[in-house]
Amino acid sequence: MGITNSVGKGGKNLKVDVKVVQAALNLVKNSKFKLLHKIEIDGKAGTGTITAIELFQSSVVGMKTPDGLISANGKTIQALKDSLQKGLNANSFAAIMAHGSQSKMLTYFPLFQTKLPQYLITTPLRIAHFLAQVGHESLSLTYTEELASGDAYEGREDLGNTEKGDGRRFKGRGFIQLTGRNNYAAYSEDSGLDLMKSGNETLISTVPANALDVSLWFWKRQNLNKRADTDDIRGITRRVNGGYNGLEDRIKYLERAKFFLL
Repeated sequence: MGITNSVGKGGKNLKVDVKVVQAALNLVKNSKFKLLHKIEIDGKAGTGTITAIELFQSSVVGMKTPDGLISANGKTIQALKDSLQKGLNANSFAAIMAHGSQSKMLTYFPLFQTKLPQYLITTPLRIAHFLAQVGHESLSLTYTEELASGDAYEGREDLGNTEKGDGRRFKGRGFIQLTGRNNYAAYSEDSGLDLMKSGNETLISTVPANALDVSLWFWKRQNLNKRADTDDIRGITRRVNGGYNGLEDRIKYLERAKFFLL
């Protein structure tokens, strides 16, 4: 239902859940509910957030004595979902990528708006699944390069790493991490961005538009829109990860995305 624990007065108030509620309150489309000011999506259940919850409970849910608390499976969260302006926007994007910083959201959201349609990621399910994988792989757009050195890929002929130093040189980069000489060469050929020139490898981790584009390229190359259309989170994870590492976290991202998009 979008949140995993209670939010509001006396709630558990996990940062991720609070961000979902804050974004949702900003997106309510109901003439009975009007906020004087948009709520800052900061993950803190302060006075402004609790007051907005109480107002929503009294004006939309119809509670005579609003308690300012939203449980994970109660009437208030259901009413909130039903009242939402559905779609990918700055508020929903920030809540889905709830582990990321506000500065990252401001940088990346316009890029996602522009680039997703170019790769036919336009339906709610396709958008939700793409964001779920990107969110997990990058920790909500925090990382564009894997933290490990890349030494584990040294000598991996299945990745095309046949030359000394290829492991580090062609380590995972991008939101959905491109890894290995063969994959870098394939993306270079398709995109026209020369990653094979020494020193250019980091262009897909240091330039935001490239970090996104290489992830979209991988998504298209693996035909993952087709799997998204059938809501196949396991199949997509298998293609992205090579296994099912982090599946539970990917599902949490997916559930948040579906809350705002479906």
